[in-house]
Amino acid sequence: MQTLEELRSGKLKGTKELKISQDLSSFPVEILDLVDSLELLDLSNNRLSSLPKEMSRFKKLKIAFFSNNDFTTVPTELKECENLYMLGFKANKIENFEEDILPLSISWLILTDNKIKKLPNSLGKLSKLQKCALAGNQIEVLPSSMKECKNLELLRLSANRLREIPSWLLELPKLSWLAFSGNPCSISKQSHIKVMAHSDVDVKELLGEGASGKIYRGHAKDIDRVVAIKLFKGAVTSDGYAEDEMNAYMSIGEHPNLIKVLARFENSKPLGLVLEYIPSSFVSLGNPPNFDTCTRDTFEDGTAFSVEAIKKIAKAIASASKHLHKIGLNHGDLYAHNILVDKENSTYLVDFGAASFYDIKNVNYEKVEVRAFGSLLDDLLTLCDERDEELENLRDRCMSEDVESRPLFDEVLATLSNASKE
Repeated sequence: MQTLEELRSGKLKGTKELKISQDLSSFPVEILDLVDSLELLDLSNNRLSSLPKEMSRFKKLKIAFFSNNDFTTVPTELKECENLYMLGFKANKIENFEEDILPLSISWLILTDNKIKKLPNSLGKLSKLQKCALAGNQIEVLPSSMKECKNLELLRLSANRLREIPSWLLELPKLSWLAFSGNPCSISKQSHIKVMAHSDVDVKELLGEGASGKIYRGHAKDIDRVVAIKLFKGAVTSDGYAEDEMNAYMSIGEHPNLIKVLARFENSKPLGLVLEYIPSSFVSLGNPPNFDTCTRDTFEDGTAFSVEAIKKIAKAIASASKHLHKIGLNHGDLYAHNILVDKENSTYLVDFGAASFYDIKNVNYEKVEVRAFGSLLDDLLTLCDERDEELENLRDRCMSEDVESRPLFDEVLATLSNASKE
């Protein structure tokens, strides 16, 4: 993080990245001195509501964040930033999104937690769009022009006012990660589960934190066992409402590759769940995407997988996914960074923040997730020195841009089970 004082002193001349959070109410004109070098601009957590017309001069700008500011409209001043591929206005007060105001270079658009009611038809012109976060708005319908977004892979629509998920959306050739809970068209399920009071559990150390909440180690007194406790933050996240995530957790039932939900807290604020405790020997299979990979996970340098390991992990995830889709639950975030493994490649699929219930009569929801599974296979095979034609063929079928031709998880699991026997 840099300061306004450093900027004004000239110390930052030629910088490629600028991050300033100092309760700014107006755009610092000194930033215009960086037009020949600036590639990343982050003015999040200020009080900005407009941008200067000179923004068009930033021809090298690739990434721009203006989260947690006071914008009421998506600014028109960025249209001529021809190399801008990532743009974020999360948690502003945006109501208006006009036509043809974004550069066609955009591949990653973040408008989470605003007040947008209508999307422009010109979104369909964003042919490079891969990742689009629109959760927590007031959107009632998706413009049909978005069927032209052939490269769209990840879409977050939760916590809006959508009356339907259009059929053309599920037919997009690369769509893999979809979240749509918390809409009028969403199917809501209530599950009966054991109830605990906060006093029934001793909360210990923090184990981890995600977008929707924090996870602690704890001890459940009545069953005398170590447990994990997830306490939800309650706010709208990039994936949707905490309550929808909690309902998804409580509906998954039991499966050897899913963490068991033991109880929920009674009338708790914040909302909370008591989960099976997973030993620290389990670690994330991968890391989340970065600015360069956009929709694809990243892995630590030196990470490598054997064909045997890939088959075991893939079989476990396919089995868990089959189980979820049998009850009409789309995980929505099927990624390596949401998979826990140990040294023996025992496997858990975790994190239901993006999970959404759907009508199981429409198999295309499952086929969208099958493409995410294919991407997971592709990531693991890329880090494998061995060749396995059967796994490669399965990956290709799962990632087919012809949605109709993709297998369902029943067939995926059967293929992997046969491969494991050979």
